[in-house]
Amino acid sequence: MAAQAAGAHLIEAPMRNDSFDLEAILAAIDSKTRIIFLANPNNPTGTVLEPAVVERFVAQVPGHVVVVLDEAYYEFAQHFATLRAVSYSKSLDYVRQGASVVVLRTFSKAHGLAGLRVGYGLGPAELLGYCARMRNTFSVSSVAQAAAVAALDDDKHLQRVVENNAIQSRDLSQGLSALGYRVVPTAANFLYCDLKEEAAAVAERLQNEGVAVRPLGPWGAPRCIRVTIGTPEQNQIFLNAMRRLGSSVERVGSRA
Repeated sequence: MAAQAAGAHLIEAPMRNDSFDLEAILAAIDSKTRIIFLANPNNPTGTVLEPAVVERFVAQVPGHVVVVLDEAYYEFAQHFATLRAVSYSKSLDYVRQGASVVVLRTFSKAHGLAGLRVGYGLGPAELLGYCARMRNTFSVSSVAQAAAVAALDDDKHLQRVVENNAIQSRDLSQGLSALGYRVVPTAANFLYCDLKEEAAAVAERLQNEGVAVRPLGPWGAPRCIRVTIGTPEQNQIFLNAMRRLGSSVERVGSRA
């Protein structure tokens, strides 16, 4: 929708192994290409690109193209990287080096300020200057700005959120795997789950159970859902609902 509103032409490259196919993206670049968007971690799969892979990719992108690294789930990914003893992102190095890279982050996820719609971008001064000229005067309210500044100092909240997310992602993944579903290891605050059946129908049945998930048909994955990692109580409600749905399917199958 953003591309259409800007009068641009959107080119999509197919995914590979639940992640971006960077070689396919490079092959799709031509003289008219202006922006490449990479979500890292990716939404809705939760997969993350290794820093060395991103560095090689950025080095191969022509100078007339801006690479936008969307790191909306940065805090979650950084915590997972620490637990897994791996590196997550060197995106700010590219900004400091003056590369044609813009890094986007937000207070909507780990900080819990989604309703205030406040985030920030880092990139070349000249490029961000153009963006500033097009920005609405009151695009971010004074209340949102005050909340964002306060959130930067709330280390205890952030630590509690990322730790709960890591623990609950494990429990939720194990619960779904035990039910026979394929779950992709996540670096974000949601799970990408292959149900091996039409996801829209399952999502509708879950809605009747009081649970809302995102069926991913519009994203080209009609058998998959994205489910947010919540509190232990919320996750248990979801797993119990999934067990009930599985049991009802088995009963229908046995009668047939």
